[in-house]
Amino acid sequence: MAQNEAHEPDAATRSERHHNEDRVLDSGALRALAHPLRVRIYDILSQYGPQTASSLAERLGESSGSTSYHLRALAKQDLIREAADRGTGRERWWERPVGGVSFANPSAMATPAGRAATQVVMTEFLRNRNDQLLDFINRGIAGEDESWQDGTLISTATARLTPEQSKELALKIMALIDEAVENNRNQTGESVRPVTIRADLFPLPELGGQS
Repeated sequence: MAQNEAHEPDAATRSERHHNEDRVLDSGALRALAHPLRVRIYDILSQYGPQTASSLAERLGESSGSTSYHLRALAKQDLIREAADRGTGRERWWERPVGGVSFANPSAMATPAGRAATQVVMTEFLRNRNDQLLDFINRGIAGEDESWQDGTLISTATARLTPEQSKELALKIMALIDEAVENNRNQTGESVRPVTIRADLFPLPELGGQS
């Protein structure tokens, strides 16, 4: 008698299910994050791991009182949390919880304040990413280690896709990124460095009515 076999979902399907569990930031969280310095703090905690108000102040050229204030504002919305295993009596360490976040909140986008907060957050995140990309290019010109130059990808391509094909491609890319993050999230070693992974995929506007 033939039996139905249980099929393991492919990587793209697993990735879609995984990101369906991402935290969708509500209006309060978006407003708390809608400040250039807070976006940079959030980015540093995401990319470099736990920090203190003092270490953030040194990186950002701010006072520790200022970074401490912004850390508390982010923590109030559970965007970051205290790293309990690293704290001391004199200095608190802060970390970003593991897991994805999404700025695509329909209820927030339905209000002018929500749209404004979302725009600030997205603009600052992209500004920081572009600054990091340009800094890497300049370091490469100035003599960044060749092994890192060989291990990077800065590429732009154009394809003509339907919305369904675009979603399929996005899920495949996300699956590759998810695998790399999950396998190497806590990797340490002599040559290990934080690596930022970007994936930009979006439709271009029509040009002169051409479809």
